[in-house]
Amino acid sequence: MAARTKARRYAFEILFEAQQRDISPGEVLQRRGKAKGEELAEHGHAVRLIEGVNSHRERIDELLATYAVGWTLDRMPAVDLTVLRIGAYELLWADDVPDGVALSEAVALATDFSTEESPKFVNGLLSRLQDLKPSLAL
Repeated sequence: MAARTKARRYAFEILFEAQQRDISPGEVLQRRGKAKGEELAEHGHAVRLIEGVNSHRERIDELLATYAVGWTLDRMPAVDLTVLRIGAYELLWADDVPDGVALSEAVALATDFSTEESPKFVNGLLSRLQDLKPSLAL
């Protein structure tokens, strides 16, 4: 497994746990027994994803809520929402990640961790954001 794929999985785990426990991702990292600086050294891309999702979370959630036809954020499975947040961050703010990679990695996370229908949902919503990317006010 590629290093960035591992980093995405790690970021997913941290963000999902933080959401489920209603605590900050930093607290999750501390509960796992390593200081944030140590995590940064070991999982630099993962921490970048976690911090990026957190810093843009309000706008990410606004976009997801706007373009998820027939779904509210509250109705989305927590796994899918976490995957979508990571995918949206990479798609819209991580300039070093090609759009196709952001989409395929998000679909892979949904395939591995969520329902049978989730990869199609994740792909559809992130593809919509990709199509609208030039016109979105970020």
